[in-house]
Amino acid sequence: MPNIKRITTTAICSVSVIIGIVLGDYSDEIRTSKAGLEIIGNAEACRNEPYYCPANILTVGIGSTTGEIEQRKYSDDEIARRWVGDIKSAEQCVSRFANGFHLPQSVFDATVSITFNVGCSKMKSSTMYRYLNTGNYQAACNELPRWNKANGKVLNGLVTRREKERALCLSNLN
Repeated sequence: MPNIKRITTTAICSVSVIIGIVLGDYSDEIRTSKAGLEIIGNAEACRNEPYYCPANILTVGIGSTTGEIEQRKYSDDEIARRWVGDIKSAEQCVSRFANGFHLPQSVFDATVSITFNVGCSKMKSSTMYRYLNTGNYQAACNELPRWNKANGKVLNGLVTRREKERALCLSNLN
């Protein structure tokens, strides 16, 4: 009998479905636009069972690392609710430390995306946030590619994400 390797897969959920739930049921709770949600969602992917991300942090849904994460399958509605809470936390950080209420939508969306990914504690004292606070949006957007590492290693996924964030960030600046 041949030696068969057992392959364990994590259940994948649809980012598009979760975005639809968020926009349909929670759009009055967040400011991030569909374009911003798509960058975050597509970069993070969606898994309805817990897994360890490249930074070795227990994660579920669309990049959710907050609160208790139980070893079970999560429903799309649970994932959407968790994600909205995480998006709101990133938005609050941007509003509090990066003049978020005054940022153009595209800049706000890109800034929420990187803050969601990196965390408020690292972003609030960053050069990018300093540029945002002085209204130098182009310089702030150009800081995004610098944030392409996890555990000291450049990750292709982060390089791609930061390029998309930068493009969105600069998209409506004149």
